[in-house]
Amino acid sequence: MYQFKLEGFGFYKITAVADNIFKVVFSKNEIENTKSLLVEEANLRDDELTVDETSDKLEIKNDRIQLNVDKETGKFTWYQVSTGEKYLTEGEKTLIEKDLVRYQLNGDKPIVKRVKTVDGERNFIENLEQVMDGTAYRGKINFEWEPEEGIYGLGQAEEGIYNYRGHVQYLYQHNMRIPMPMLISSKKYGIFVDCCSLMTFNDNENGSYLFLDTVKQMEYYFVAGEDFNEITRGFRTLTGSAQMLPKWAFGYIQSRETYCTQQELEDIVAEYRKRNVPLDCVVQDWKTWEPGNWGEKIVDKKRYPDLSKAMQHIHDMHAHAMVSMWPNMNHAGENYAELDEKGHMLMDLATYDAFNEEAREIYWQQVNRELFSGGFDAWWCDSTEPFSGPDWGGEEKREPWERYEMVGQEHQKFLGAERANAFAMMHARGIYENQRKTSEEKRVLNLTRSGYPSIQKYGAVLWSGDTCATWKTLKDQITEGLNMAMSGYPYWTLDIGAFFTLHKNWQKRGCDCEKDPTMKWFWQGDYEEGVNDLAYRELYTRWLQFGTFLPMFRSHGTDTPREIWNFGEQGTPFYDAIEKFINLRYTLMPYIYSMAAKIHFENATMMRSLAFDFLADEKVKDIHDEFLFGDAFLICPVIEPMYYEVGSKPIEKEKTRSCYLPAGTKWFDFWTNTCYEGGQTVVMNAELDKIPVFVKAGSIIPVSEGIQYATEQKEGKRQIWVYPGADAKFSLYEDEGDNYNFEKGMYALTEMIWDDAAQKMTIGKTQGGFPGMEENPEYEIIVK
Repeated sequence: MYQFKLEGFGFYKITAVADNIFKVVFSKNEIENTKSLLVEEANLRDDELTVDETSDKLEIKNDRIQLNVDKETGKFTWYQVSTGEKYLTEGEKTLIEKDLVRYQLNGDKPIVKRVKTVDGERNFIENLEQVMDGTAYRGKINFEWEPEEGIYGLGQAEEGIYNYRGHVQYLYQHNMRIPMPMLISSKKYGIFVDCCSLMTFNDNENGSYLFLDTVKQMEYYFVAGEDFNEITRGFRTLTGSAQMLPKWAFGYIQSRETYCTQQELEDIVAEYRKRNVPLDCVVQDWKTWEPGNWGEKIVDKKRYPDLSKAMQHIHDMHAHAMVSMWPNMNHAGENYAELDEKGHMLMDLATYDAFNEEAREIYWQQVNRELFSGGFDAWWCDSTEPFSGPDWGGEEKREPWERYEMVGQEHQKFLGAERANAFAMMHARGIYENQRKTSEEKRVLNLTRSGYPSIQKYGAVLWSGDTCATWKTLKDQITEGLNMAMSGYPYWTLDIGAFFTLHKNWQKRGCDCEKDPTMKWFWQGDYEEGVNDLAYRELYTRWLQFGTFLPMFRSHGTDTPREIWNFGEQGTPFYDAIEKFINLRYTLMPYIYSMAAKIHFENATMMRSLAFDFLADEKVKDIHDEFLFGDAFLICPVIEPMYYEVGSKPIEKEKTRSCYLPAGTKWFDFWTNTCYEGGQTVVMNAELDKIPVFVKAGSIIPVSEGIQYATEQKEGKRQIWVYPGADAKFSLYEDEGDNYNFEKGMYALTEMIWDDAAQKMTIGKTQGGFPGMEENPEYEIIVK
């Protein structure tokens, strides 16, 4: 660690917390030791630094990173030690003092205006007043980027921006927006800012900078890497490794808005089993509660008369169930009263205080009484931003800066300006920690609409929110998923088929859902007839083919049903294409689950941009409609209609898709085994039952054909597919699938090595073990 002061600027502390990560602290006053909500302090080192000082600069370095500090200007310039190549120059950092305020009631009793919204009962407290609560700072980190430099990451937004050069982006929590204060550069470095306030990224004529709305002092990390993989591993060194999810979480998950009874949940699973279409989870969306008791974790006994029996029946069919939970509650419910009595409701008088440990414990106790003890396996934590203000309504979408101010101010008002982005992370922490105290037999799985760094430690999968069924949205979702991966977050998914299919029209909705008729701007689907429109069936099928290669494979939405039998019957094109890709997902299960282990144990990333592995190929820098799936696969989703226009109108079009194959390796067409040289664009067949999928030469892929659920074990030899053309290694990971015994070393690793010159596969002796492990399995090696 090295501390210094620059006259006219402030106090600085530089720490080498890893070989490739420097921590920077900047303050106007003496630097304080703070407790971070985001950073895993136990992972950080304090390595020795070499410091040289002259009259005009400081030179601070270790074996990999060198930081030069210009004493006159306050500029930081970062270099790679081995080559002397410059990574980045930062302009002056600024901190400008601001007042902190909190809100309290003006009077003894709240004056409450209660409004029923798409996200339940929301309260507007009309007699809140601001009270001074100390001071903090507005911060700014200025950057001097190279003209050709690409900047990626920043979490997930709505606009489909891939390279943020020349753009402004607002980092705040909202439906369809999951900010991450992490950017990554094509020059092989990343910046992670330890800040829970609202933020703004800016790169235009007004400057290039990150603006931090509220901090006590500025704290950020410079992460260098040989490639994007090392940089994103650095993010998880700082914020914690992603927890191991249950194996079934990587199977097919069927959801819709909404199943309305326990019998309906059972029937959905039974129908998939009857059709021999694989399935691992059925999802119970909102309104399990009695009418009027929004957010209650007490089920309506008329519709769910014996929850434990229903869950047992689902489990007997080798499936699981996930249930929707909300952080906001109707004021008349038992759950609300219990939290309110302890003083654990936020000042909106609808949302519980997830920053309070006792409140998190009480919330879990409410979950456990009926939902967890009743047999639900996983949680769908909806509306975890948790405020949207008036923005989630109206006929016209507001300007980006208006939405940022409107929604951001709601978060500042009720959460505090310093932690305006952190609610979802603390909510997930409470569920994870308390479920683990209750039972170690089920791994925590939390599908959540909002998140922030470190939430990956708590078994959280982020999903992209309430999207609309358009081809543009499908294309943009690929981009947003890649930016989330480049932000360091490994588990992201979406609603296959989009959430909204209709266009500003909700009269066709089922299950007696209440809607404010003025809410329209976000309801922008293109398909008024839903699954009855062949054009929507085509879009849905392409979305599902894309979703097959995401960390979580989940169909969900409103307006129209999503189960496979709504797209035809076996022997018809849409049904068969959907079934084919669900089966493919299960064929790849051993490969996928081994990748999940690499995520947990090695901080790897499953869905990745081409720049992760092929940054030396200049052509990949701007490609964001293809992606890597694990170490072997290159996926090229179809992102335009080829068969139908809206209204089931046939179109005449070539059923092909142009794909760029990154240089430096050969690629096999997954469907035909034709081998192509990298570094070229190829035009591939893209008929309805396939999208272009390639496998990198030198890949080993363990498979499990014919299974109906993720943990099913077929008798006979295990198949291993080998794609030759280069040497290859693969570690097959196995464990019990749904408990935490792996933390005690109860798992198995089998190393597989392909020697391409000798055309020989070596399968090592399995290391480790666990209860129920197959002893001495036989393997069938298939060379493609």
